[in-house]
Amino acid sequence: MPELPEVETVVRSLVPHITGLKVSGAELRFDKTLRRPVAYSFADLAGRRVLGIRRRGKMIVIALEGGPALVFHLKMTGQLMVVPPAEPRDKHVHFILSFASGDCELRFRDVRKFGFVRCLEAGCVAEAPEMAGLGPEPLEIGRREFAALFAGRRGRMKSLLLDQRRIAGIGNIYADEILFAAGVHPRKNADRRKTDEFYRVWTEMHRILNRAIDAKGTSISDYRDADGNEGGFQIKLKVYGRTGEPCPRCKTPIRRLVVGGRGTHICPKCQRERKALAKLGTR
Repeated sequence: MPELPEVETVVRSLVPHITGLKVSGAELRFDKTLRRPVAYSFADLAGRRVLGIRRRGKMIVIALEGGPALVFHLKMTGQLMVVPPAEPRDKHVHFILSFASGDCELRFRDVRKFGFVRCLEAGCVAEAPEMAGLGPEPLEIGRREFAALFAGRRGRMKSLLLDQRRIAGIGNIYADEILFAAGVHPRKNADRRKTDEFYRVWTEMHRILNRAIDAKGTSISDYRDADGNEGGFQIKLKVYGRTGEPCPRCKTPIRRLVVGGRGTHICPKCQRERKALAKLGTR
């Protein structure tokens, strides 16, 4: 699933293409792609200009002139691409936003069909069910506030990082990379951590997410930006997807385990898990 760096990259690649363009129409090609209820019909979108595009967590919000906003979630395989109208549409294109300029259109393509679009009143986006429960943005929260989110909380560090209600935008790839860089085992309970450990996680979270944005995200399978380009951060991953390969620090083979039902990659030497904690039921 595209995470914060990938979604941010899509937003940044959309901005120069469609900001200011006037919508001429919208077409839904797979009914379940649209989440209901809707605040505006697609016919209501025609004639409105694109005012702005932003990210919230793993979602993309496109604000239109006069009130409407389109909210997209890419889920597992979703792609938002700007292409010439003459380019053939394959069976995986489920939603199309066309523009009066006639030289491009925005297509939502999703092979597995888990992604969605919602049409809302812009002023009510924050109250939508998908948005209302989201935690703070990882790159906006201060380190003390971050530590306060986790300190004393029951739960494993990785599971808490993945909890979108606690902090929005981090998924499996970057949780593994952040915890490795911070030297924290993903199974360790947050209520047993010291403040300096949370500070390390916060520091590495900022560093890694910013580096991934600079590299335009991680392309492992379906992820592409709005121009159809792959990201470049996959060649910089230290542990994710590198089971059996040597740790870049100590050369110990990377190990794959399961935490909270999610495949997880660690260096068993750099991210030690005390046996005493295993006896307390943290495994």
